[in-house]
Amino acid sequence: MTPPPPGHIYWQCQRCTNCCRWPGDVRVSPAEITAIASHLGIPEAEFIERFTRLRADRLGLSLIDHPDHSCIFLKGHDCAINPVKPQQCRDFPNLWNFPGWQKVCEAIPVTIREGDHFKDGHRAGD
Repeated sequence: MTPPPPGHIYWQCQRCTNCCRWPGDVRVSPAEITAIASHLGIPEAEFIERFTRLRADRLGLSLIDHPDHSCIFLKGHDCAINPVKPQQCRDFPNLWNFPGWQKVCEAIPVTIREGDHFKDGHRAGD
């Protein structure tokens, strides 16, 4: 993700995991499937069979949900695949979000200053 330029608002994730409890598709690319399967120590075919489903738009795969619509990899308030989580997850809420996201998300709005460092490792102006 390219961080916003100085003067813009950057939403700094507080790892509340509320976005992980929202129903919908969490798309996974072939490269993400490879990374997640490797992280879990299982073959890609097994990962696909156990943890994915056809997306609603039928154009690829997404992670399956628990019956309450939370992500299959959400364990309490932790992501079991955090080091290799899908780009869609990494980009929330700065590059995409959903209607009403600010009512459930605990991200903190930060006004960007030149050279700022963020918890996710990005730095303003890079």
